[in-house]
Amino acid sequence: MFQNRIQLTPQDILDKDFKVDVRGWSLKEVDQFLDIIIGDYEEFIKIINEKDEQISTLQEEIMNLKAENRNLKTNIEIAKSGSTERREVTNLDVLKRLSQLEKIVYGKEEKEEEDTNN
Repeated sequence: MFQNRIQLTPQDILDKDFKVDVRGWSLKEVDQFLDIIIGDYEEFIKIINEKDEQISTLQEEIMNLKAENRNLKTNIEIAKSGSTERREVTNLDVLKRLSQLEKIVYGKEEKEEEDTNN
């Protein structure tokens, strides 16, 4: 992912050998190597900052999605409970109407039977 942005591996740093001059290692070679290391460190810092921003964005998105999910669950529960109440009321209304119709129908039949018997 960021392999092409970083020049050195930890093993490269460990295995680095410098040429020896009269007073020790070649200062030019050491400086060049340290410049590469500094560049890699700067790149690491950029990568870490990018990742931190991505994490923050994703955490915010997760929070928004969780809130939306809670709201949708609540709406579903409200819709379910509302539709159940409507069905119960509707069923109750149907039963009442049926009972009234039965009284009317059977009441008329009883009256007609009484009238025909008399």
